[in-house]
Amino acid sequence: MANPLEQFAVNPLVEIPVAGIDAHFTNSALFMVLAVIAATVFFTASMRGRALVPTRWQSMAEIGYEFIVDMVRDNVGPEGRKYFPFIFTLFMFILFGNLLGLIPYGFTFTSHIIVTFTMAIIVFIGVTLIGIARHGLHFFSFFVPPGVPAVMTPLLVPIEVVSYLSRPVSLSIRLFANMMSGHTMLKVFAGFIVPLGLLAGWAPLAVNVALTGFEFMVAFLQAYVFTVLTCLYLSDAIHLH
Repeated sequence: MANPLEQFAVNPLVEIPVAGIDAHFTNSALFMVLAVIAATVFFTASMRGRALVPTRWQSMAEIGYEFIVDMVRDNVGPEGRKYFPFIFTLFMFILFGNLLGLIPYGFTFTSHIIVTFTMAIIVFIGVTLIGIARHGLHFFSFFVPPGVPAVMTPLLVPIEVVSYLSRPVSLSIRLFANMMSGHTMLKVFAGFIVPLGLLAGWAPLAVNVALTGFEFMVAFLQAYVFTVLTCLYLSDAIHLH
């Protein structure tokens, strides 16, 4: 039986050594590029006609657009409108990356902690800089919960700081762990189909079909969770609550 973790191996496709630094173009980088291309082609082709009565593809594009607009409005407020392009791009990049990984022989770059942590740290640094730019030193009052007695402040402030600094860790691990575990389960059950033969092989096959449907739901759900948490962090930075 093949190792179910082999599917997560990052392999160089084009070797690009730069001053002794490994800058190779890998299968992970390839599927990142494909995710960007797929999202761009989808929205460009869907909205090309701009029909009054939308086609199926145009309807899907409009639903995706309105979904993110509502998410930003409900979680950030009117002030979040200027950050919509970034949040929309982030959601679509993660969603298409998750979906491409479900294609046979595809690669799920969101199953790598280095990728998810990079996105999380960009979000973390970005919202922190936005908070400081909007509020100056008053931003640090975010770590002092309102209404807390002064005697409790020395205890609660370190807790709030640690909680704030752990945001990129929890954000990245949640996406990475869910995608990796789901694809590992698919590979494990797929490995039992052929060895069990025609008599018993249908059982793991049925489980794999069900898991595949479940993974499509997880692909969307994890993109949503990552993005909605980004909106909540942005709301904290803007409104300081």
